[in-house]
Amino acid sequence: MQQAVPVSAKAPAGSATLRGKSSGAAGDAIFALACRCAGVFVLLLLGAIIVELFLGGLQAFRAFGLSFVTSTEWDPVQEVFGAGVSIYGTVVTAVLALILAVPVAFGVAFYLTELAPAWLRRPVGMAIELLAAIPSIIYGMWGFFLIVPLMSMHIQPFFIDNLGELPLIGELFAGPPFGTGILTAALILAIMVLPFIAATMRDVFETVPAVYKESAYGLGCTQWEVVRSVVLPYTRVSVVGGIMLGLGRALGETMAVTFVIGNANRISTSLFGPGNTIASVVALEFGEAQLGSLKLSALLGLGFILFVISFIVLAASRFLLRTRLRS
Repeated sequence: MQQAVPVSAKAPAGSATLRGKSSGAAGDAIFALACRCAGVFVLLLLGAIIVELFLGGLQAFRAFGLSFVTSTEWDPVQEVFGAGVSIYGTVVTAVLALILAVPVAFGVAFYLTELAPAWLRRPVGMAIELLAAIPSIIYGMWGFFLIVPLMSMHIQPFFIDNLGELPLIGELFAGPPFGTGILTAALILAIMVLPFIAATMRDVFETVPAVYKESAYGLGCTQWEVVRSVVLPYTRVSVVGGIMLGLGRALGETMAVTFVIGNANRISTSLFGPGNTIASVVALEFGEAQLGSLKLSALLGLGFILFVISFIVLAASRFLLRTRLRS
């Protein structure tokens, strides 16, 4: 005798699949919404910071106008403020840091991907990554107690004696060897941004398909020719992105630069001369600024200018990359 089957047991077999599809679609929609909210949140947060800095510096912008950007005078007693020296120091130290760091970072990445034995790649790579984890104030203290005496007793006197009297470039290496100054700050910044650039270059160099390099070697190319003609063209977008990451770190670095730059509000033609940056001025004088004062507005205006400089650098790099990709 045939046993009766409950009605609930006769549900179509495809209903479970439909329920799985509907729950999966709902999960995808929730995940997409969460990602979209995260992206919008980042834009809103960045916009809020920029607007807050602009509104905070509006008093200084109205008081000094365009001269706030071009003036080199910073006198809190007379309430006269200008960002010219800080902008100059920020740009010069960051550019010098890249000039010093990029060749070394490229050499490190090339060694780790092409020359180093397998047993040595991991320890050296970890050492490079650990450099990025050192706090900036440690770099500043190390630079002040080790690099500054080394610069004042050996490096700066050597350049002053051998290059200080030469025409044109002699001005870059003139002045007393105090140890602190623009070049010392750039050197510390170069050491700080080196791990970011080197790690990025190493990772993108490893993404180059092996068949490309093997084909070049098969044609008789040397290692340098392979890197120049195969690896760099294949990874140029990511390499430039890593360099821009290092530049962004150099532009905004505070404590390490404050220790070694000399913190003098003047523009010197010598690389050994003291100076300051936007970040160092804000770090040194923010605690003394009273709420609602013109000085506080000037410091917030400096922060807004630093944002603008970073945006210009990023936009220029994007434009150059787009132009190269189209060509």
